[in-house]
Order: sequence, then C-alpha cells, then structure tokens
Amino acid sequence: MSKVLTPLYILYQICIAAPILLVCTIITALVTVIGCKLGDGHFWGYYPGRIWSKIFCFVLLIPIKVECPTEIKKKTSYVFVANHQGYFDIFLVYGFLGRNFKWMMKKGLRKWPFIGAACEAAGHIFVDRSGPSKVRATITQAYKVLQGGTSLVVFPEGSRTFTGHMGFFRRGAFSLADELQLPVVPMTINGSFNVLSRTSKYVHHHPMELIIHKPIYPKGKGSENIDYLMESSYKAIEDGLPDVYKGEVENPDQ
Repeated sequence: MSKVLTPLYILYQICIAAPILLVCTIITALVTVIGCKLGDGHFWGYYPGRIWSKIFCFVLLIPIKVECPTEIKKKTSYVFVANHQGYFDIFLVYGFLGRNFKWMMKKGLRKWPFIGAACEAAGHIFVDRSGPSKVRATITQAYKVLQGGTSLVVFPEGSRTFTGHMGFFRRGAFSLADELQLPVVPMTINGSFNVLSRTSKYVHHHPMELIIHKPIYPKGKGSENIDYLMESSYKAIEDGLPDVYKGEVENPDQ
C-alpha cells in the first residue's frame, strides 16, 4: 500500500492530533518521572510509555500488524535489535513489542523537553561515545539492565535511514550479548519509513508492521560469536523487508 498524504489528513494532524498528542506526551513524561521517583521504576518506566506509544498510533490512524514467534519467553532477558526506518520506530516497538525493556539511545535525546527527563527517570541507557570512560560507563549500565528478565532494545545502525535501506550494523549490542551470553532477537520494522522518514514534514497514512524473528543464541564466546550474531541478525531483518528496501546502503551520518 502506498503512503497517503491528503490535505484533510494534514489538517487533522495540525488541528486535532497534534494538540492531543502534545498533552499526552507531557502527561506521560510527568507520570513516568513521578512514578519512578515514588514507586516501582520497573513498572512506571515502561507502562506509561507503552500506552503513550499506542495512543500516538491510534490518534494518527496508523494500522499496526505484529508477528511474534512462540519462542520468545516472558522471563528471559534478550537483546532486541531492529532496523531504524524512521521516527515511528519508537512507537511501534514501545507500544507493540509486549516486553518490558530499556532503550539504548543517543545521548542527545536527554536534552529533549519532557521526553529526555522521562527516559532518564525510566532508566533507559544514553550512549555516550565521547571517551573511553564514558563508553565503559554505558556498557556497565547495560549489564545491570540485562538482569531478571528485563531486555534491551537497540538500533545497531545508530541512526535513521535516508533511503529505507539498512546501513551497516555497529558491534556494541552484539558485544553485550556475547559478554552476557544472551540471545539476540532480530526485529524487522516495515512501514515506518513511509509514515515519517527523516526528511518528511508530515505524517503519512501508511500501515506499520513489526516482525519479531526467532532468537539467535550464542555459539561460543568472542569475536567469532559477535560476528555470527551480527551477520545472522542482519540477514533475518533484511529478509523481512520488502524487495525494494533490500540491500545495504550506508547512511552519511553513520
């Protein structure tokens, strides 16, 4: 299905959806921050964001489809990795993955009004590559997160695509999985690029799909295992993409 952008849908976004979603974002951020300070951070750091993401998709009339294998166990920690098509990847994964997890995200998001404070309170991991000590601190925090059934979600490309194609994968997420001997779960995101790419100004009406592939378990430990996890994940994610978006295209800001 092609993406749809009509004057009526633009008017709906500006006059109806935008005010509703702005209020929802502020309320969600406040609930997350206060809830994490006063109550169970495991609960308040996840469920408000999950509801907020579903509201975003519902208000903007975006159809959602999810495919998930039965091999995904509820009380097991996983490293989920996905292609990064656009802004709406966040809402698709947060709202419809159905697992309590923490994001690994760029440190620049900490500066976003309301959202940055909520992400910090929720315990999401801000990736800081400004120096070796900062990188080590990021890895240490990730180790602590991946305990007791809590999972981690990472976009290994590190930035959103300009073309709909995947760029190359960074090794960080797979090194974590190797160090802790955790399974990696590839996820293919379809449709987010058509809904709102990094060069779009308005949301387009287009369905989104989240394909959760079977877990990939470690085979040994070390560099060869990291390569195996990374290459197997890339192939699984790419196989789930439409033919028009298959094939690696390097992003200029990777």
